[in-house]
Amino acid sequence: MVSPNPPSLAGKLKALMTSRRDTNGRAHTSRSLSASVDALPGNHVSVSHAAVAKLANGSQDNPTVATIMALCEALGGVPPAHLLPHDSYDDLGALEAFEDPSARRVLALLNGLPDSELRNVIADLERRRADLGMTPVPHREAEKPGRRQRRRTMDEAAQYAADALEGL
Repeated sequence: MVSPNPPSLAGKLKALMTSRRDTNGRAHTSRSLSASVDALPGNHVSVSHAAVAKLANGSQDNPTVATIMALCEALGGVPPAHLLPHDSYDDLGALEAFEDPSARRVLALLNGLPDSELRNVIADLERRRADLGMTPVPHREAEKPGRRQRRRTMDEAAQYAADALEGL
């Protein structure tokens, strides 16, 4: 579901240009990003600094797929989906994790588990990360306003009803 005001292509591109570094260790400018695209190995489109500037300031918001692919590669392999205007693609960390086939396998295994089991797995993973001294993963809001909630399975609905009756 697309939120009423998703982050724009321009906003996401500006944020990437600020957070990712060019070959000199500085934040990207339209010129340095254009040069980084030109320096990519193999066949790829050329993106002028003027085109980068138009995308970053929002005066041009419909680049070709080839342009997006080249910019994302020049920005250090950013998943191209991140530049699309959709809530699911705003979380760059999740998209980068999704690039790992093992992470996709974990997601496939989690798909369809009851909510209680998902919460248990999440808690276990958070404990394991803490035990390994890893940085905690920030919690993103799971449900956004207007987003449909996942329906309960018959077993989950029965358990919910039983729990509710016991509370009376």
